[in-house]
Amino acid sequence: MNPVFVASDNIISPLGFTTTENMEALIKGITGISLHDNACFSPDPFWASMLEEGKLAEKFSEYANPGSFTRFEQMIICSVKDALSRCNLDFKGERTLLILSSTKGNIDLLDHATGSRFENNRIYLWHTAGLIQRFFGLKNKPIVVSNACISGVLSIMIGSRLIRWGKYDNVIIAGAELVTEFVLSGFNSFKSICPGPCKPFDKDRQGLSLGEAAGTVVLTVNREMAQDGCGISVGPGFSGNDANHISGPSRTGEGLYIAIRRTLEKADCSIDFISAHGTATPYNDEMESIAITRAGLHQVPVNSLKGYWGHTLGAAGVIESVASVFSLRENTLVNTLGYTSSGVSQPINIISKTKQAELNSCLKIASGFGGCNASLLFQKI
Repeated sequence: MNPVFVASDNIISPLGFTTTENMEALIKGITGISLHDNACFSPDPFWASMLEEGKLAEKFSEYANPGSFTRFEQMIICSVKDALSRCNLDFKGERTLLILSSTKGNIDLLDHATGSRFENNRIYLWHTAGLIQRFFGLKNKPIVVSNACISGVLSIMIGSRLIRWGKYDNVIIAGAELVTEFVLSGFNSFKSICPGPCKPFDKDRQGLSLGEAAGTVVLTVNREMAQDGCGISVGPGFSGNDANHISGPSRTGEGLYIAIRRTLEKADCSIDFISAHGTATPYNDEMESIAITRAGLHQVPVNSLKGYWGHTLGAAGVIESVASVFSLRENTLVNTLGYTSSGVSQPINIISKTKQAELNSCLKIASGFGGCNASLLFQKI
């Protein structure tokens, strides 16, 4: 089967509009999470990581009229544009596919004031994917992956498999998510929103911080296009569903353990660090610590990046995978912002300080509502 390489990537968040800008902020310990007081989203102030509308519209105006596209669509187009500008691939041919990853898409269009500006079917993810496809002149019908918070990792996994099986030469994976009244009220109903910036794996964690972002990963079969002379390949990946509960994760970490175990069985290398899901909710962090320990990886350095970007749902697996690729290329372990002392039962090795290390492989893991879990290997070539 064909090998798969990372050709290019992008991250758009409150920390910047390129991967470099975002990663420089992470290395400096800068967070995008801040206090917001907006009655359109919540009657009470809330902590979240949110893009400034003016900056997004200004950037998008380089490509098209912002008034003709939703914020969600603008984020995706800006992200894909930047990623494609950084690689020399024939993405308009028959051998290129687009995969869109999101849990809610244009969900803000349910609000009459916003939605009245656009046609009704703009709310559907399949319609958004088709719009993005046409904007970039892509020939093939796109795929939508919307499977809770593993959507981003699962999209990269599916894209790499399609290249490995010879179906396509290039796959563009774009993930995006908005912070909206709908999403915020949903997590508030679970009482899972932190009254401050989130603290993944910490003993004082009180819940998650929501975030909005867009990310793009361009995969290719062309080894010469592997990024910046320090190529990264996408290795084996698996998903597992423990069907434990509609929102609560397995107390034994069964689904995530299965996904990790199967990935390790196919891997041809040891694991140098783990990019965890790390939502800073009591049950998720505990479950991950159990699954990591059951897989025999409790001594491997682990980080969560939710303290920088918040939880970006369907975009999380994409932007955190981009950060993992950056870490491999730069031999840099990024610390878990907000973490001070362990609040999980298993003695996993949380990265508490950003530092240099010789890195050759990363295991990216993700978990989501409905018991879904995913695990994916990235490796230097």
